[in-house]
Order: sequence, then C-alpha cells, then structure tokens
Amino acid sequence: MASTPDDLKYTKDHEWVRVEGDSARIGITDHAQRQLGDVVYVELPKADDRFEASEPFGSVESVKAVTEVYAPLSGAVSEINDGLNDDPESVNTDPYGDGWMIRLALSDTSQVAGLLTAAQYKDYIKEEAGD
Repeated sequence: MASTPDDLKYTKDHEWVRVEGDSARIGITDHAQRQLGDVVYVELPKADDRFEASEPFGSVESVKAVTEVYAPLSGAVSEINDGLNDDPESVNTDPYGDGWMIRLALSDTSQVAGLLTAAQYKDYIKEEAGD
C-alpha cells in the first residue's frame, strides 16, 4: 500500500500539500508516482508564476505517460525544486521529501479547508480502485 503521511493534506488529483504558515510545499503522492512508474522528467513553473487552485502548474513525464500536476491552492510560486532537473527520479524514491515540486505563497489560506485529510485520501484511492 502507498504511503500517506497523516500530517499532509491531499487532492483528488493526487497532489500532497504541506502547509507552513501562509505558504505550502506541494508534490505528487506516493500513490501517484507508483501509478506513473519511473519518472524521467519534471516540468515546473518559474518563480513568481501565479496559479489559481485546480490550474495545472507543470507536468511529470514517466516511462508510461505524461501527466499534468495541478495547484491545490491559489498563490504565487515562491520556490521550485531545481534538484528535480538533475534527479527527477527522486519523485519516485522520496515523493514527500526530496521529490517535492514547488512552494506557493498562498493568496487564500481558507482554501486549505477544502483539501482532503490522509484518511479521506486513502478512502478516495479505495473508491477510485473500486475496492
């Protein structure tokens, strides 16, 4: 079973969110990286790019497919994980650590309430799989 840390928030698009005050670190979940397979390239936005919640901010290319990654919250990109340029496979090996993608300076922290808890996300994965 995929790892789903309890201290994070999640989306139905399989992104995780670590809220840190008025900013959030974002990546794709362990479940998502398992579905994708070996990640070979990650396309990320530039610092200061602005995104609304549910808007695509980048993409992940694996040996199986290319998939968009969506901003779970609205805000401006305050930091990108440049390490993914040289080491995109860290999305596979450490999705909640070295595999993080962007940090957003949040424009509306109340949106956090609309994200899933770890338990809700686990239930969603089960529903999606038809279990």
